[in-house]
Amino acid sequence: MNCGPDGEGARMTSLGIGLIGTGYMGKCHALAWNAVGPTFGDTPAIRLVHLAEVDADLARTRADAFGFEKATGNWRDLLADPEVEVISVTTPNAFHPEMAIAALEAGKHVWCEKPMAPKFEDALQMRDVARASGRIAALGYNYIQNPMIRQIADLLAQGAIGRVTHIRAEMDEDFMADPEEVFYWKHDANSGYGALDDFAVHPLSLITTLFGPLDRVTTDMARPYPDRLTSEGDRRPVETHDIANVLFRMKDGASGVLMANRSAWGRKGRIALQIYGSAGSITYDQERMNEVEVYRAGGDAAEAGYTRLLAGPAHPIYGQFVPAPGHGLGFNDLKVIECCELLNAIHGRPAHLIDFEKGIEIERSVHKMAEAYEAQSWVSVT
Repeated sequence: MNCGPDGEGARMTSLGIGLIGTGYMGKCHALAWNAVGPTFGDTPAIRLVHLAEVDADLARTRADAFGFEKATGNWRDLLADPEVEVISVTTPNAFHPEMAIAALEAGKHVWCEKPMAPKFEDALQMRDVARASGRIAALGYNYIQNPMIRQIADLLAQGAIGRVTHIRAEMDEDFMADPEEVFYWKHDANSGYGALDDFAVHPLSLITTLFGPLDRVTTDMARPYPDRLTSEGDRRPVETHDIANVLFRMKDGASGVLMANRSAWGRKGRIALQIYGSAGSITYDQERMNEVEVYRAGGDAAEAGYTRLLAGPAHPIYGQFVPAPGHGLGFNDLKVIECCELLNAIHGRPAHLIDFEKGIEIERSVHKMAEAYEAQSWVSVT
């Protein structure tokens, strides 16, 4: 897999990186920028130039830890830095539009975490500015990078399970399962709808990557806990929904279910995908992300059952990390692959990414799902 520019001596070129935000995903981006060269070996020289956090002291601490040369408490300093060519935006959702738009207008490439924005009109503006800028604007949907998801795409293209008739996707975690957990920014309406756009966009990214855009949807959402304690000891109403359930139809008539729950005790990182076809089925679970199971109809009924495919070097890109099958990749490895695909896009090659153009279709689907919930009816997406 080639992540760098083509041509003799290309390895000597460099790319300056800026990072805004150093939480969970900020660290993930920093690890990816540090690892993409050693993993793929053909990237430009990555320079970690400038890091921004909410204050200068925290920025300096994180810059030293992550390997960035400069640190600032003002993210706009990255826009004016001529050495910064790509900016990773890993802040809370509400800040994505302003930061991504400003970075693109400053001539920087952008790698922005999902979702694009809590408001659809802001996401549209992000898409339009990206178009006008001529810069690469990619979104952080790293689950699509899993070699086993690519294997599922190959199986579908080969017709391994015939015509797809039903798609079932679930995403469950328990980081909001405790009713005594304090109020968090993801409970604030300014962050979006809740499980629907902060969470369900991940399985939705798999659905749209494998099958294309949804055609129509109907939705139900729920708040398992109506209020939560604040850090001051008061109780504040929860403004977002931690549970979302969606029925959908694809353009070809296939039916589907999308379920998301951020308060599901016992679930840690579950994205379960079940694909049923006229000649078999495929199942996948992100908690066992190095496995896919395939059922092929026909044959001896006494030996009928799912066949487990275990990730290994035979699945493209896996071998860049480890030469032996069965050892497994992890979440951060998918971010390294995504980083490599971003570099491919920057160098003008085809890239397996969800950019702002593709991302707007996911955003459109999410907002139509919310519209369907308010209307309590089916709503057309396309």
